[in-house]
Amino acid sequence: MATGDLERGAKNRGTSNNNSNFAPYYVETSDKTWTSWLIPTFVIANVAVFVAVMYVNNCPRKNLGLDGDCVAKFLGRFSFQPLRENPLFGPSSSSLKKMGALDWDKIVHDHQGWRLVTCMWLHAGVIHLLANMLSLVFIGIRLEQQFGFGRVGIIYLISGFGGSILSSLFIQQNISVGASGALFGLLGAMLSELLTNWTIYSNKVAALITLVLIIVINLAVGILPHVDNFAHIGGFLTGFLLGFVLLLRPQFGWIETRHLPAGANVKSKHKAYQYVFWVIAVVLLIIGLTLGLVMLFRGENGNKHCSWCHYLSCVPTSRWKCDN
Repeated sequence: MATGDLERGAKNRGTSNNNSNFAPYYVETSDKTWTSWLIPTFVIANVAVFVAVMYVNNCPRKNLGLDGDCVAKFLGRFSFQPLRENPLFGPSSSSLKKMGALDWDKIVHDHQGWRLVTCMWLHAGVIHLLANMLSLVFIGIRLEQQFGFGRVGIIYLISGFGGSILSSLFIQQNISVGASGALFGLLGAMLSELLTNWTIYSNKVAALITLVLIIVINLAVGILPHVDNFAHIGGFLTGFLLGFVLLLRPQFGWIETRHLPAGANVKSKHKAYQYVFWVIAVVLLIIGLTLGLVMLFRGENGNKHCSWCHYLSCVPTSRWKCDN
């Protein structure tokens, strides 16, 4: 995209694709396995929205030629903006803004709060779209098969919403698009699910180390310029809390106790710490989302309350600056 625009995670999806290899072994086999249809639907929807954005973009007609010629002209109105303007093979910033990109000014002053949701369905280019959709397939399908479309869909959408809120509080001079906040929410939910259901897994320490390493690497890539790491962090924290709430499993041995004769000593379905995690997560989730929305619509700038937080999204080096 043009210098000064942000695309969420277009460069940070390579490591996420390995998540299917670190799933801990679940030792209770009586759980229902769901057929995944929601995640493929999300993928199709994201692709369809990108096609619609490119149709509206219409580079051959709207490009002024200041940054060069349109790319892939044989695609007609679906051709891409000049690479100097958008190296990800996608539309212009103005087209993304028109179609619902995250824009602090329009959210706060024009009361367009719907952009907190629409931005997660937009992508800056083909590379951005492919990276995010591959990650969504690898991460989301396994979760949907284990927990069903309802819970995974809620985590995905609310995590994307939470990522948009945090992004708007800290990045107010640029637009932002992408599903990465929602994707990080799924990663966060995987981590909390492993922690809250700790007793039913084997190889859990290795799985925990691997999962944490993947999350850290992906977040670390977010400190590069023009990557919206605040959306990643907000989505991850939201998904992490939602995992404690929505992804509880019965404790080890509970399934067998259901078949014991009447009067036998039956285990409780969940352990006490699972209920504690559930309550804490619900309280923090409500407080976090409410506080974030209040601060956002009051026009607050998160950087004024946290002078060092801007380093979470971009760390200046001799090779690049983080002026914006």
